[in-house]
Amino acid sequence: MSTVLDTTAQAPGVPAPVRTGLRWNNRYAQLGPAYVTALAPQSLPATHPPYWVGQSRAVGDWLGLAPDWTTSEDLLAALTGNAPLVGSAPVATVYSGHQFGVWAGQLGDGRALLLGEVQGETDSGLEIQLKGAGRTPYSRMGDGRAVLRSSIREFLASEAMHALGVPTTRALCVTGSDAPVRRETVETAAVVTRVAPSFIRFGHFEHFASREQFDELRVLADYVIDRYYPECRTTDAYQGNAYAALLAAVSERTAVLLAHWQAVGFCHGVMNTDNMSILGLTLDYGPYQFLDGYDPGHICNHSDTQGRYAYARQPNVAYWNLHALAQALMPLIEDETLAQAAVDVYRERFPLELDLRYRAKLGLRTEQADDRPLLEATLRLLAGERTDYTIFWRRLSQHVAASVRGASEAQALRDLFIDTAPFDAWLGRYETRLSQENQPDSAHTMLSVNPKFVLRNWLGEQAIRRAREQDQSGVARLLALLERPHDEHPGHEAEAGFPPDWASSIEISCSS
Repeated sequence: MSTVLDTTAQAPGVPAPVRTGLRWNNRYAQLGPAYVTALAPQSLPATHPPYWVGQSRAVGDWLGLAPDWTTSEDLLAALTGNAPLVGSAPVATVYSGHQFGVWAGQLGDGRALLLGEVQGETDSGLEIQLKGAGRTPYSRMGDGRAVLRSSIREFLASEAMHALGVPTTRALCVTGSDAPVRRETVETAAVVTRVAPSFIRFGHFEHFASREQFDELRVLADYVIDRYYPECRTTDAYQGNAYAALLAAVSERTAVLLAHWQAVGFCHGVMNTDNMSILGLTLDYGPYQFLDGYDPGHICNHSDTQGRYAYARQPNVAYWNLHALAQALMPLIEDETLAQAAVDVYRERFPLELDLRYRAKLGLRTEQADDRPLLEATLRLLAGERTDYTIFWRRLSQHVAASVRGASEAQALRDLFIDTAPFDAWLGRYETRLSQENQPDSAHTMLSVNPKFVLRNWLGEQAIRRAREQDQSGVARLLALLERPHDEHPGHEAEAGFPPDWASSIEISCSS
């Protein structure tokens, strides 16, 4: 399956199609022109040739690419949009949505192109998408380009979240070019190759419902059910209503997703309905952030002036978004009671999933009645001094592991707090509860769920600054840490340390 050029005859000046050996299907494009617009990527100027910025060999293996793909100049051109891929059928998809709680009308893939769907090594189908490959009919006066800064952030975040066990889209690679792109300042162009079983969003359903295109809405819902939720056809729940069952299944996956986000300290930053995956994946990494100090009210998006998407509000926003999806599906469900019951699956499942993850973070492998108050007390303790979230959990894990060896690392944990009295009281309460567990098992669990490394903004910023100077080593080194975030990685203590003072000046917005 090595990457070779297709020798089919072609028009003069048109790049030769690149053959990858991938088996393409392109099922979503086959839904027709109501759903997609067929168009090719826009090539970057020949005066600014592409170059590799970052590559995920793990995603390449997932897709079934040949091992030499990372050195292929032909594939580099194709994944920048400068040459077609044999078998692909590029389209931009149309959707609508609510942005910051306000109906925004028609949106769509303004800078993304779905190349098609391929048969992966272990999956029934994986969609491949280029983000930043030029203007589409849905660009809304934009240039359709992505910049190096945001592309590196999305590439690294996609792979970091996957390694943390969080449901997410993936990223095969980032390619860069010196072609200028104007944002707040003049930056350089880049393209992210994204991979997921599907990029369908809540907004795809909202689009057809808002236009009263109910036949198209039904076709879309049937496609999603048959491809991704076939059990909805056979369930007896919801009076056998497959569309209500679909809504319930999406609600359940969304609950699991939000529990992952909250437990790992991830702030999405722009939870618009057009950024919500129908498969419960983390979708569209823009102004995201992993918490530094624990602040429930933290707002990571500089554009979010009202704090709608603050960290602690994310779970309720997801519930609101599910109501928007329910409203879009009502012409198919036709029963408000069934629809509300399906959405309420989220309210029932989310606290259970969140408790499950926090018990694991605390090493509590059994469940007891007073665990919830202990979890709440832990978060109050952290919020009191805005204690570094990731470092606290990692040091707590190391303290429990040391206790198994008959040692103690409590002082390193205590040093995180200025006022140690509340901490000492909490630690006594926690260790009493932990004594009821098998502590070697607890330590193992904690070290496997409380990462040493997360993609802090300042780490990403360092890699971006080097990449702007044509030094891609920072991206590669950071990716290696984030792909195995629970390992110790000797020699990389700085990347697991406290943010430097300058990190607080980093601002991320919807253009990030």
